Amino acid sequence: MPLPPAPTKRAALLKPDAYRLTVSEDEPPEVSAPAAAPEPSPSRKRATGKARTSSAAATAVHADATASAPSPTPKSSKAVTEPQPASPRQQDTQDTQVKVRARSARSTDSRAVNDGSRNKHSHVTAPRRAAPEAAPRKRRATGPAKMFVLDTNVLLHDPTSLFRFEEHDIFLPMIVLEELDAHKKGMTEVARNGRQASRTLDALAAAHGSADMASGLRLDSTGQRAAGGSLYFQTAPLSYQLPSSLPQGKADNQILGVVEALRKLHAPREVVLVSKDINMRVKARALGLAAEDYQNDKTLEDGDLLYAGSLALPADFWTKAGKNVESWQSGAHTYYRVGGPVVNQFMMNQFVYFEAPGEPSLHARVTEIRDKTAVLETLKDYGSVKNTVWGVNTRNREQNFAMNLLMDPEVDFVTLTGTAGTGKTLMALAAGLTQVLDERRYTEIIMTRATVSVGEDIGFLPGTEEEKMGPWMGALDDNLEFLAKGDGGNAGEWGRAATNELIRSRIKIKSMNFMRGRTFLNKYVIIDEAQNLTPKQMKTLITRAGPGTKIICMGNLAQIDTPYLTEGSSGLTYAVDRFKGWPHSGHITLARGERSRLADFASEVL
Repeated sequence: MPLPPAPTKRAALLKPDAYRLTVSEDEPPEVSAPAAAPEPSPSRKRATGKARTSSAAATAVHADATASAPSPTPKSSKAVTEPQPASPRQQDTQDTQVKVRARSARSTDSRAVNDGSRNKHSHVTAPRRAAPEAAPRKRRATGPAKMFVLDTNVLLHDPTSLFRFEEHDIFLPMIVLEELDAHKKGMTEVARNGRQASRTLDALAAAHGSADMASGLRLDSTGQRAAGGSLYFQTAPLSYQLPSSLPQGKADNQILGVVEALRKLHAPREVVLVSKDINMRVKARALGLAAEDYQNDKTLEDGDLLYAGSLALPADFWTKAGKNVESWQSGAHTYYRVGGPVVNQFMMNQFVYFEAPGEPSLHARVTEIRDKTAVLETLKDYGSVKNTVWGVNTRNREQNFAMNLLMDPEVDFVTLTGTAGTGKTLMALAAGLTQVLDERRYTEIIMTRATVSVGEDIGFLPGTEEEKMGPWMGALDDNLEFLAKGDGGNAGEWGRAATNELIRSRIKIKSMNFMRGRTFLNKYVIIDEAQNLTPKQMKTLITRAGPGTKIICMGNLAQIDTPYLTEGSSGLTYAVDRFKGWPHSGHITLARGERSRLADFASEVL
């Protein structure tokens, strides 16, 4: 009788106890008569006993199927343990009938079991139709789902806040709906948010039809897949006891009472109050209730984490990357292609600099990132007298970085942040006048700003739109006065008057209130005091840009005058964070003030 063929190399890797073989419940196995064979010769015994056990066990499946072929296939899968040798061809046929899953995570074992299955699992699978656990599970936060009770100010601050709590549930007290209804009238942003929140609640209720609202409304029923929890309304009175010092008729205290009642009703589940009201959160914690601020509107938790736009290269940069650096020259710029781990920190249009004693300095901009290499482009030195911009020279490294962005026609969006006196407005105006009047790259300069007063409002202002904006544009007038002097003011009074007239004819002052629906074509747009804008207002202004338009946003995040805005939730922070890395945008944080020694000292100590 001929000897059986040697086990395959893959089968030889299998462990005798690494698999359990089960007969498929849905498909009856094919009938095949295994040929009996004597003990393999010593030359065939190189393969381990692991392979013989696996091959023999698979043959036993067919043997069992042959014996039971005339009768119906049983519903319960039966493990087979009687070993008999089998050929590799029979083994391949059996693999299409038997689902095998390795207990080990080794990829070699997984490939040896089933050529058609590329999965790596750690236990036995059932037949394909009866294996829902085999599907990959979505990663969810650990721990039980919480219940968040929202205050009215959260919905008025962000109407989409209902969908920002992932798999957790949301509870709305009845008094919140009453307050929402009271705030929906008017043309303010708060009123618009109130109306949008009401429409969202109505859409959720309509999506569930006549379902009982007490059982909850699925938040993902309107297409918001990020929300995996349910929305609950207060449909019945809740019993709670608050200290007598808290007036029962006040809305905030009623919400605190609802949180207290829900905590007892759903114990040990965590019930958390979410409110933008600091005093309400303090009262909740004083009563032993969990309370949190609404954090989703904050782009950054800490203003120090804001993208700075520049990066200092390590001291050993040339030592490590010097051998693999490629360099070439094109026009007035020199280019370097560098590699190494430092490339992982680069972003498009980010500025890098290398300054070390006794070493040649490098100031460059990242113009290309591909795989593990980046291309650095040297900068134009606007600090030199040869490269003045409307009579202005840069005085420090960050100002030179900013001027390179402002003068680059390929950069459509520039953000500048820094303390008072760092030259943000002056550089933006000088670059704008050069590109409008000298290079004719843009047709005119449009300047606007958020009209938020520092102190008390002085009332209505007379005149046209431009005249009303005049008092807010003192910074523009101051900088234009400096720029109009030219090279020391030797042009005479008539020359200065003509220059002022020419400059003002190409600068338009516009109010943000009338920006909706406009499209700016080939304009140089300056948005001053942008730190006082909300993310929604910032989006409205940036989306006005048409072909050939450049937008510059400037501001000092330490001087936010708009109520309810912080460094983390400001529209300027939002724009810097969202646009970083885009090839047609750039950002620089100006560090050193150049206004005067008095202004610099005041910025530090006050």
